[in-house]
Amino acid sequence: MSRAKSLALGLVVGASVSTAITLLTTPSSGRDVRSRVKDQSLELKDLFYNLKEDGLRLKRQITETSKESAVLIKDLTEDIKKSVEEWKATVEPHQESIHNYLEQIESSLRDLEEKVKSNK
Repeated sequence: MSRAKSLALGLVVGASVSTAITLLTTPSSGRDVRSRVKDQSLELKDLFYNLKEDGLRLKRQITETSKESAVLIKDLTEDIKKSVEEWKATVEPHQESIHNYLEQIESSLRDLEEKVKSNK
């Protein structure tokens, strides 16, 4: 929010300085200068209004996006948990046979190592 305030303050100061410089350096009549100042002030009001509307629109969009992302993250987390549980349920019955198979492989490797050592 401080950036928006800084931007608004910068615009006001810039407009004021440019108006003062224009008034002091213009060879135009007072009526022309007042007309230009009035036009510039209307343009500045429009600019501030548009900036305010854009800021409010951005704020709403960010709020909506953050709410949607929170829901999506929650759903994704639930899906991942469900997938992990299903995977565990699928692997668990086979876990014992996998363990036995790995033990057989280790035993075969030990036997092979002993045969290689004895043949040397």
